[in-house]
Parts: sequence; structure tokens; C-alpha cells
Amino acid sequence: MASTAFDYYRANREQFLEGLKNLLRIPSISALPEHKPDVRRAVEFVANELRAMGMRSVEIIEGQENQNPLVYAEWLEAPGKPTLLLYGHYDVQPPDPLDEWKSPPFEPTIRDQNIYARGAVDDKGQTYLLLKAVEGFLKAEGKLPINIKFLIEGEEETGGEHIEQYVTAHPDRVKADAALICDTEMFAPDLPTLTTGLRGLVYTELEARGAGHDLHSGTYGGAAPNPFQALAEIITGLKGPNGKIRIPGFYKRVKKPSAKELAAWKRLPFNEKEYLKKEVGSTALVGEKGFSVLERTWARPTFEVHGIRGGFTGEGAKTVIPAVATAKVSMRLVPDMNPKEAIRQYTAYVKKLTPKGIKTAVRVLSSAPASVVSTESRWIAAAANAMEQVFRKQTVYMRSGGSIPIVGVFLKHAGVPSVLMGFGLPDDNLHAPNEKFHLPNFYRGIETVARYLMLLGQ
Repeated sequence: MASTAFDYYRANREQFLEGLKNLLRIPSISALPEHKPDVRRAVEFVANELRAMGMRSVEIIEGQENQNPLVYAEWLEAPGKPTLLLYGHYDVQPPDPLDEWKSPPFEPTIRDQNIYARGAVDDKGQTYLLLKAVEGFLKAEGKLPINIKFLIEGEEETGGEHIEQYVTAHPDRVKADAALICDTEMFAPDLPTLTTGLRGLVYTELEARGAGHDLHSGTYGGAAPNPFQALAEIITGLKGPNGKIRIPGFYKRVKKPSAKELAAWKRLPFNEKEYLKKEVGSTALVGEKGFSVLERTWARPTFEVHGIRGGFTGEGAKTVIPAVATAKVSMRLVPDMNPKEAIRQYTAYVKKLTPKGIKTAVRVLSSAPASVVSTESRWIAAAANAMEQVFRKQTVYMRSGGSIPIVGVFLKHAGVPSVLMGFGLPDDNLHAPNEKFHLPNFYRGIETVARYLMLLGQ
């Protein structure tokens, strides 16, 4: 019986690819208000796909005035079978810097079996493969092996406020035995991988304000406080050159990985020199001494500056001391760290480090705790089995240095554990120019998800 669904996948590869291209052409950038119409186009695209494939109760869920819609759908006609919640997001990051793209970011282009576009792997490609996996059963079989709910959002790249509010207010609507999220990557090409841990996140804006207005540096330089100088002093006070975060008490709740987990990471096919050359592209790696690269990126907290603005940045010269300078600053958190506590510690130390003549303010843009899932659950075991059936290799387990806030939200408010089954690759350039998705992984992802549904239904 199941073979007809897999026949459907093989017969419709070209249609799947064209559908993905159409979704990728929509510049649904959630961070930029001018792209609100594109966000609307993307959410309607997803809802129409769900209706066309035969899902029930398809609904576009509106949020508050500045929130992007959610898409919900369900098929609950498998009595006695488990219910799986499928999550993804249709919003994408801004494509800047545009001049570094080899092809336009919203004109999907195929090179060397990769499809290049903003959102190709994060997360339109991986969300779309979830839809196609379910579509295969509905179109070829007329039914699914298990019960399915979809909840797809449009604010993952900007904090996910709407979906958190919705899940908190409607836990019964999203109640399921487990959630499947395809928004992670494989450790290496052709190596089936499940992600078992995610770092948490605190994302802030740090503002330094000096004079009441911009000042001429010739007239006032040497007497007026400079907010850029203040930010530099504060930032270097928060994190030292050795990678150690200097915020008092910041490490006190850091939970270390188990010896078993550390031993498993050592067995992964990781080459530090190749990582430096192919993925980082700098002359040296940095960070805390005494920890491996995988520990530093998966299991240690971090402090990073993402952007600084203020003053004069145009062509030519303008000798101005800016009145205000702002830095975008984030901290990645690891298990047992509390975002609210980290924010308090950070804010208090910023205040202590603030130089004379400067006023500082911290604005929290988003926060989420870290999460770790057990490899012992039946949901993880079945996912590992499904990946092994398709990739013909034993599934490995890794953590991710990134954050997916919805994992904690599903567990806390609806009691739903998440399975993180990703098909991206380490060099897919998430959030960077020339983002791509390896097309063989797109097709294998569809088949893997389908086999996962079958295994859960047995």
C-alpha cells in the first residue's frame, strides 16, 4: 500500500521543484515592514498548498496589528494512531549584502545540484518538503498513516511573538504526541543527523547616549563624551579577548554535556582545519581555551556583537561626535541558564561599565531558553530509523549552536516534545549570501519524513 505514495514522490519531482521555486520567489522578509505584502503572499501560498493537497480545517490565523499570520491545518482521521505536529516558517532573513550574491536572492537558481535563494534551506525548502511528504499519502492513498497537524509561522526570524502567544492561549489546538521540525542541518553530507540540543538566545539593542545633539569634533573633541568610544569600552568589558564572558555570575548555571555525549562528539567526522577554511574562512579560530570547537559552538554560552550604528557613515568626511550610538548584541544560552536572569546580569553590568557622561539603555528584542531532548524516546528512535532507511547509514546525534524558540514553547505550554530532523548542510550559508539547499537532500527529506510517518503508524 505504501509504495504508491513513494511512486507519487518519484513521479512529481519536477512539480515539487517548481512549487519550491515559486515559494522562494516571494521575498517574505519579516524584519522589514515594506515586505508586509510579500509576507501576505507567502502565507496565502502555504495555505493554498495545504488546501490543494487535501488537509482539513486550513486556517490563516491573524495576529495583532504588526504580527505576521500563522497557518494551521489538520487531518485527524486515523483513530488510535499518534498525532504529529509539523512546524516550519515561511519568513526569511534580509538578503544583504546583495553584491555578494552570485545570482539574485529571490530568483532561485540551480548550480551543481544546489538551489540558491534566500530561504532555500532556512526554512522554506525544509517546510515545503514536509508539505510534499504529507501530500504524497493524501494524493496517492487518500489517507495518512497517522494524524497530522500543521502550524507554520512567519516571524521565526524576528522572535516568533505571534506563535508563542497563540500556543500559550490555545495549547489544545496544537496538542500532539510530538512535533517534527525540519529547520536544522546534517553534520556532514550523506550523514543522517538528529539534533538533540539547541542553545537559547537573548537578543538586545544596547544604546549609548552622550551629548544632547551631534557635535563638531574639532570644537568639542577632547571634552564631549563619545558614544562609540563608550560602546567599545562597554563591549570589551562584557567579553574579554580570550572569549570569556565577564558578566558576573553568567556561568554559574551552565550545565555541561555528559561524558557520553562528549565521547559521541569526538567520534563525529570533524576536521578543524577544513572547518576553518571552508566554513569560517578566516585565518584562525577564537574562543575559550580548554574546550573543543564543537563544545564552544554547541554547549558554551556566547556573547556576540552583530552591528553598530550611529554618527556619519556616508561617503567622504564629516567630523562629527554622534549624540547616540547603538549596538546589536546577543547572547547564546545553554541548558539550565535562565534568560530572565541572564538579562538582569547583563543589564546590571552594562550599567556598571558605563563611562562618565554617557547614559545607556538596554532593549530586549527576543529571548528563549536552551533545550535538550532525550535520545531515548520512541519519537527520536523512529526518526533515527527513518533516516537510516533512506541514507543507508547509522544516524548520529549532535547539538546546534543556533536557537529555535518554538521548541521550548511547544514543550512548556502544550507538553509537546520536538524531534529536530534537518536536511541542511554545514555550508548552506544560512543567513548569509548565496544560501542554498542541496536538492538530493530535498528529495531524500520528503522520503524520510514519509517513512517516519509510516513507522509511527505501525
